[in-house]
Amino acid sequence: MSDDTPRTEQHDPAVPTAYATFMRTGWADTERDLPELPVARHAAARRERLAAMFPGERLVLPAGTFKVRAHDTDYRFRPDTAHTYFSGNQTTDAVLVIEPDGSSVLFARPRSGRDSDEFFRDRQYGALWAGERPSLRELSQSLALEVRHLEELPRTLERGDKTRVHRGISADVDRLVSPDDSQDADLARVVSEMRLVKDEWELGELAAACDATVLGFEDAVREWDRVQQYGERWLEGTFFRRARAMGNDIGYDSICAAGPHATTLHWIDNTGPVEPGQLVLCDMGVEGTNLYTADVTRTMPVTGRFTPLQRDLYTLVFDAQEAAMAALAPGQPFLAGHDAAMRVLAHGLADLDLLPVSAEEALDPDSRVYARWTLHGTSHMLGMDVHDCGAAAPDSYREGTLAKDMVLTVEPGLYFQAEDLLVPEELRGIGIRIEDDVVVTEDGIRNLSAALPRDVAGVEEWMGRHLP
Repeated sequence: MSDDTPRTEQHDPAVPTAYATFMRTGWADTERDLPELPVARHAAARRERLAAMFPGERLVLPAGTFKVRAHDTDYRFRPDTAHTYFSGNQTTDAVLVIEPDGSSVLFARPRSGRDSDEFFRDRQYGALWAGERPSLRELSQSLALEVRHLEELPRTLERGDKTRVHRGISADVDRLVSPDDSQDADLARVVSEMRLVKDEWELGELAAACDATVLGFEDAVREWDRVQQYGERWLEGTFFRRARAMGNDIGYDSICAAGPHATTLHWIDNTGPVEPGQLVLCDMGVEGTNLYTADVTRTMPVTGRFTPLQRDLYTLVFDAQEAAMAALAPGQPFLAGHDAAMRVLAHGLADLDLLPVSAEEALDPDSRVYARWTLHGTSHMLGMDVHDCGAAAPDSYREGTLAKDMVLTVEPGLYFQAEDLLVPEELRGIGIRIEDDVVVTEDGIRNLSAALPRDVAGVEEWMGRHLP
């Protein structure tokens, strides 16, 4: 699995034998005693549950490796969600194997040996280039998990036990085991569905991500003078600073969309100006150090005050979100919130004389003409992935029912495209979305992002407190 040839570039200086010999001597190789990470006991319980679902089978969950951004530069590494959910590990190239008897081993790439060229020459794995990787013992201590050298993985997978692989994460691992599309897809489904209901520790991680996200929104408004000077880029950069300071990263590319850009659902270029009179839609989330992410959207008036038209449209979206939240509770269909929000929006669009039919006719599943201006679903699951549990079966997710401790977004929106000739000119180029992250409780929901005001008066008061 590992390649001893250092990853170097054409422009790197030559390495004479004398220099290489000298660089392989005189280094301390200190191993630390590390405390067990809080995630370790939760990961162990998850592995036990997963093994019980596939008795007598070997399960293979890779972390993945670096992804190239351009030529010889990589994106910052982020491990595959399922791998980290069941192991706690966040280092590159590692592979979690759950054996047929239920025991687990993490196969990992250890730190560079001081007597190797990798230590001082390798751009991806060398300690002097990329930082010190943990030793196998350090990983084992912190994860409370047996850890072996990655080189042993091929021999392990050669054994003839029935083996399922979480595919598409590591090409190297995929090549080691002949695929079985059905059984591998079933593993992907199960590891996704196991994340549908969050435990208490996960809820704490998601709450912390939401709290940091609220602070990121506050940061952006405090720098509103620079936002108007430099545009959407300043919003993106300001929020990113908070995400890196208090978490691992942003959970997804931030959407900072002013004026007509707000009608593009995933506007991530963030290159436009932010001008008085416009609304600016910011869809942003901090990913915490344990990789749980928030996903919050607010639509704000650039002047700090909504115009009468903006107020009316924003209130319509707010009322739709309120209706969606009121519809969510254990035992209710996952789509209950979406259906409630769409009823409000369809009737609001009818009141604006935009629908070619009545609101009730538009709401018919065979029509849905109202969706020209609503475009997307109102909710998705949230967790370590911003669109969490994506491989879950439809009857467990979209067509399923809500259960206590599920976490999902509530995010209705209205989008009037700048070139939409079916709406009055004054509506064109306006996009509004309000999004919060909620956890299903015993009798309803709790809003994890409630610290960020949602209603017209609350948004205006909040902006007034933080504007420079």
